[in-house]
Amino acid sequence: MHADQVDLSVDVVAALVAAQFPQWRALPIRPLASTGTVNALFRLGTEIVLRFPLQPTADPELRAELRREQEYARLLAAHLPVPVPEPLGLGGPGEGYPGPWTAYRFIPGEPARFDRIGDPTTFARDLAGVVIALRGIDTGRRAWSGSGRGGPLAAQDAGVRSALSVSGELTDTARLAEVWDRCRDTPRYDVADVWIHADLMPGNLLVRDGLLTAVIDLGTVNVGDPAVDLMPAWNLLDAGSRETYRRALGVDDATWERGRGWALVQAINALPYYVETNPAMAGIARHTLRAVLD
Repeated sequence: MHADQVDLSVDVVAALVAAQFPQWRALPIRPLASTGTVNALFRLGTEIVLRFPLQPTADPELRAELRREQEYARLLAAHLPVPVPEPLGLGGPGEGYPGPWTAYRFIPGEPARFDRIGDPTTFARDLAGVVIALRGIDTGRRAWSGSGRGGPLAAQDAGVRSALSVSGELTDTARLAEVWDRCRDTPRYDVADVWIHADLMPGNLLVRDGLLTAVIDLGTVNVGDPAVDLMPAWNLLDAGSRETYRRALGVDDATWERGRGWALVQAINALPYYVETNPAMAGIARHTLRAVLD
């Protein structure tokens, strides 16, 4: 998917585990299929999942990011109504892999898809409960960090317009440009920054027996605009459950339009980038863009 992607073999992973976590060296290892775009996943025994960034670097900032992700996992676990990944270890570079990597406790479940959701209304309410709990965590007066999702939508304008310019054969770019202009220019009013997951994509929501059972992939957790976590309204839910989600969160018109804008940002950037290399991600992007135009 990425020009600088590192592909890992089971043998390399086994050697890294044996050298850095010898207590796990006897556990079987197998790769896990994933439509994710950031990490390669491996199952270690029955209780552990290993996450290796696809674009590793020896830059200390990547290790700091992974450490922050694990700190945020512990913070969120104490407040959310569903499980999040439990950190078990932070690995480092070794032969065959030049960067840091992480170990978490495995959470059973399947990535959310609309056809895997039992009652969409219940699912929308349960997901809203997660977002409400997130928003209720004390930010310690933090504000958006200046990077990642959660800042002014207008800062995304150049990227959106660039993606639109190369997507004319993939989607209705003329109508999307009109929607984008409206969302981008929607005022934020005086809304405080809150804790946000910032990547509530279907693949980061696990379901079992039709119910939401976990929220995973906390690498984008940040403090920022609460509208960002409205993205599932368009990337997963149908019209009816979308409205349930909105009502449960008590969202005003301006916040709703910014949420639509964030969903558009994610999808229009993903569609041309992944159309050849990750059909599942491109399919989610197409679904999102159709919903954004509703």
